[in-house]
Amino acid sequence: MNEVTIIVIVTVAVALIFDVINGFHDAANSIATVVSTRVLSPRFAVLWAAFFNFVAMFVFAPKVADSVSKIVVINASDPAFVYVVLSGLFGAIIWDLMTWFWGLPVSSSHALIGGFAGAGIAYKGIDIIRWNIVGETMAFIPLAPLIGVVLGFLIMVLVYWIFRKWKPAKVDQIFRKGQLISAALYSLGHGGNDAQKTMGIIVALLVAAGLFDPSKQLSMTSWDTLWIILSCQLAMSVGTAMGGWRIVKTMGMKLTKLKPVHGFCAETAGAFTIFFATHLGIPISTTHTIAGSIVGVGATTNLAGIKWDTASRIVIAWVVTIPFSALTAAICFHLAYLVHGIF
Repeated sequence: MNEVTIIVIVTVAVALIFDVINGFHDAANSIATVVSTRVLSPRFAVLWAAFFNFVAMFVFAPKVADSVSKIVVINASDPAFVYVVLSGLFGAIIWDLMTWFWGLPVSSSHALIGGFAGAGIAYKGIDIIRWNIVGETMAFIPLAPLIGVVLGFLIMVLVYWIFRKWKPAKVDQIFRKGQLISAALYSLGHGGNDAQKTMGIIVALLVAAGLFDPSKQLSMTSWDTLWIILSCQLAMSVGTAMGGWRIVKTMGMKLTKLKPVHGFCAETAGAFTIFFATHLGIPISTTHTIAGSIVGVGATTNLAGIKWDTASRIVIAWVVTIPFSALTAAICFHLAYLVHGIF
């Protein structure tokens, strides 16, 4: 077994670990509102989300995976690109774990993209990056929460108008059940967009190792690629089932006070936003999306009820995610050079 093969195996393992961490870190996105409104217990909520994370592979075409795999222009004849992928993963994992410890709901997606791009730049400079793909992702840093805010606000207003003559207790009863559907939809979107990012990283790795034709598409009907899809969806589901209670508290309890009707509207708005982006093949932040949706829903009742100090901490963490993960990945790549002399 040669060195490149060993590094490929190690990197696939690290990628799947990242996928588990992503599910663990982002579990709050899918279940924070359904837990904070006490519709489901935390344990059952994460299992509910994990199931719909997994079945997403039967719903969405792998357009996001294709976009992520092409962020860096890879030369299959240069084995150093295998280290670029591995370093990018380490940059993302380090940032994810740090923000999980701090309880900040930052984007694992942006950490991964920043890490991959940062390692690529460290090796070959900025010309190696496909900036159109990075640009789409950067554009959705403000757009995802903004769309979430607008949709959350509009859906909440519509629901208020439809149920304006209903008794509050009856409305609460209806939307406690409705949240099971909205949480499932959001988890489906989360699994469809986020798991595909790891698929894209593995494809990029295999292209770098000369083991995958870059013109080939991921497919459920091809045994050559089915293992990539299954392993990534399963890893994310396992991570989600493990949960991340620190971030659940930030997303579902510290941003604004929620009732079941609010949770339903926020999750529905978030799900529609993610479905749209996944259809376009744009890797977006499910974290940004649900945070924006929660703020939009909260704004219909009382802007003062939104805890802006918590929101500001989250925004700051969002802003520094891509540059920090890129810098960390670049450092990891140069350490690989110093230790092994890969050039």
